[in-house]
Amino acid sequence: MTDRSRSAPTRRHLLLAGGAAAAAAALSPPAPAAARGRALPPLDGARLHRWARDTWISLVAMTDPSTGLPADNIPASLSADARSRYTSPTNVGGYLWSAVAARQLGVISPRECEARVRRTLTTLLDVDHHVPSGMYYNWYDETDGSVVTTWPGSGDPVVPFLSSVDNGWLGAALQVVRTAVPGARDLAEPLWERMRWDAFYDADASRPGGLLHGGFYDSPPPEGAAVSLGDHLGTGDAVWLTDHHYDTHVSEARIAGYLGLVRGQVPPSWYFATWRTFPAGCDWSWQQTRPLGRTRVHEGVEVFEGAYPYRGARVVPGWGGSMFEELMPDLLVPEARWGRRSWGVNHPAHVRAQREHGLEEAGYGYWGFSPSSDPFGDYREYGVDALGLNPAGYLSDRESTNYDPGFEGCREATAPSPTYGDGVVTPHASFLAMAYEPREAQANLVGLEEELGAYGDGGFLDAVAVRSGALARRHLSLDQAMCLGALGNVLGDDVLRRAFATTGVQRALRPLMSQEVFGARLA
Repeated sequence: MTDRSRSAPTRRHLLLAGGAAAAAAALSPPAPAAARGRALPPLDGARLHRWARDTWISLVAMTDPSTGLPADNIPASLSADARSRYTSPTNVGGYLWSAVAARQLGVISPRECEARVRRTLTTLLDVDHHVPSGMYYNWYDETDGSVVTTWPGSGDPVVPFLSSVDNGWLGAALQVVRTAVPGARDLAEPLWERMRWDAFYDADASRPGGLLHGGFYDSPPPEGAAVSLGDHLGTGDAVWLTDHHYDTHVSEARIAGYLGLVRGQVPPSWYFATWRTFPAGCDWSWQQTRPLGRTRVHEGVEVFEGAYPYRGARVVPGWGGSMFEELMPDLLVPEARWGRRSWGVNHPAHVRAQREHGLEEAGYGYWGFSPSSDPFGDYREYGVDALGLNPAGYLSDRESTNYDPGFEGCREATAPSPTYGDGVVTPHASFLAMAYEPREAQANLVGLEEELGAYGDGGFLDAVAVRSGALARRHLSLDQAMCLGALGNVLGDDVLRRAFATTGVQRALRPLMSQEVFGARLA
């Protein structure tokens, strides 16, 4: 799991056919067409292009013109003076692929795309980084590219950290631009070549096949950090590696493992080492519910191909049950096409489950749950609790509505039918879902814009509480990049997936995805 908290940077790595909605509470706003049972209209190209143009406006507003680095976030006012004064490798990667998507959709010219990409890559070539691995620190000042060692606003000290998942998103974006922007390949290529994914790979982790560390410090870590000295590169340059590993399959962190496979720096066994679900025995009854599935052997690794039952379907869960855990890697990697019996089943099953939760089970009238800005605070992890392994869950509303259906034969249910309140929906979840339910996602977004007012000069605001109408009046660069990237794929002939999925990438990833049969199934 990844904690994308903006207020506590040192926590970030301790930790993606509409039916009739249930009756909503009296405070509920009018439900969108998808919830009221009206026929869904076809995709509205003009509207989608407008959303893409406005989203790009927010990304430009976040980006420092001298460095080409996007700020992490900006208020809905789009005031340059209010940029966050920090950014991450993930944010930079999202800006790079957004430029490619914007060019594909005619929002910017090829010349502007190339100029923007080159400006950003030039800065990346010059900023401080961990030289032996070629990896980048987690936080930089977007105005000058310096490493953040004091947190803006609070003044709290920050010990530079190198995250596997954050570097994964930058590496994935470099693969996109080195393919899709030939005029910037001379800058992208050295950055791509020097990134060593085996710096994160732990062959001796608790799972047979090996796992990826959450990351490492190359200087003494904060007091109390759970780390161990090690050197996976064999350079003699020991670093403080996190004891935490990414061990769940449905996770945005899988992008880093994909890149390691592509570069031949992580073995194929890694792909099958991560948990689909935890085992079904009573020793594991602390997890959300009892999974259903069977065990197979892939690449010499025993894999329990489990899934959670949900409303007549079965879904392989993420840690928290969020849309970006499930679908963010699919933005660039054609997982559903390469893994027709695995991701090709689970992705649409997850999207349907999120929609049914919002419209039918919780009766919010809207759907799409993923970590985002919090309309009632700074940042929070939202999701569908039933789709997460974590028993505490990422909740879909601001209230404590933890779902506990029990663990058959081992633990009694304590909350099989919780009461839901003020659901918090983020637009980027619907954009990610558009690849699988385009008309349903469009109808949901139209409602967020026209009925809840979750829209501004820079496109969709980051989140909205659907009953109180509370808005998170800011834009996060990563979330906007997911929105624009998804539109680039839907309207632009899979532009990002085509750029990422070169012959070499397909050769490394497709055989692994295609051999597995997930326990997932649609109702």
